[in-house]
Amino acid sequence: MAFTVISAKYPTNVDPTRTPLAYGDRAIPRLNRELKDENVIVRQRAVMALSDYLHDPEHIADALRLGLGETLKICLSDSDFTVRWKAVECLCTMAAYAIGRDSFLKLETIYPVANLFEDRKDIVRKYAHMCLLRISETPPGAASIVEAQLILPLVEKLQKELDEIKELILDTLHFCIQEDIPSALEARAMQVITMLLKHDLAVIRGKAARDIMDLSVSLEGKNMAVECGAVQLLRHMLVDQSAEVRAKAAGALMMIAITTKGKYTAIHSLAIKPLTDLVDDINSEVRLNAIKALTCIAEAPEGRRELLQYTNKIRNHEKDAIAAVAKAAHIAVKVITWLP
Repeated sequence: MAFTVISAKYPTNVDPTRTPLAYGDRAIPRLNRELKDENVIVRQRAVMALSDYLHDPEHIADALRLGLGETLKICLSDSDFTVRWKAVECLCTMAAYAIGRDSFLKLETIYPVANLFEDRKDIVRKYAHMCLLRISETPPGAASIVEAQLILPLVEKLQKELDEIKELILDTLHFCIQEDIPSALEARAMQVITMLLKHDLAVIRGKAARDIMDLSVSLEGKNMAVECGAVQLLRHMLVDQSAEVRAKAAGALMMIAITTKGKYTAIHSLAIKPLTDLVDDINSEVRLNAIKALTCIAEAPEGRRELLQYTNKIRNHEKDAIAAVAKAAHIAVKVITWLP
């Protein structure tokens, strides 16, 4: 004879860590209400459900229209770790879309997100930096980060954060530096980023070299790069196994060598030989940056004299498959063979 067994397990496809969603257009109002509940368990289940719900782009506009952006902003300072983590993750998802970034700036959510830089949990800090990175990808967002005076805290975090988070910070600084180079130089970004050129991870070395190239757009940045010893480190990176690292290192040297001081520092650092080796690199960006860097160095008499022996090697690329490389090679040959 069969007996009925009452199971204590949840039915299939029911997740006890997430609050059940209301039907249709009642889902967001209910989640918004539960995010403000005094019971931490209710808040946790609501924010867990919301983090999945917002992955559908159609739900983001409704969420912002119903005031969910302001509620999530308050949740960033919640005493519970899970609520803070999932709240900033939700904001990160919303910041991937223009409407989310606009709301982010309008509500000044940058400030509470920046407060999470000091959070004890690694995952919270990671999503906080990822959130700012997505905001910085547009000029208004980068300008807002600069206005919030967050460049200095970002630079300071580069010295002590986890490697995974350092990558996010370097990307954020890349966009912010384009908006305001003087602020980054005042925050000692050149000195701190130069130290990262010796990092074990190739991805961090490449991003650091790219940021040095950004900082060297200004005259002050070029001079500071020379004084910090960045040229010598960049010269060693020209033989890196990573094509991305080689390309960014050559690009940074190209930018620094625009000034007379930068040209002679590159010459004295013996950068000409490794740069000429990169002229035949399989990567087009490496070839382009190397040829442009050699063109800048060739403007100095000593550099031109040494580069005369490599004229034919560079001339071979005047018919390069990449138009930009061919044009750069043509200009380089003209500069190297110039006679007073």
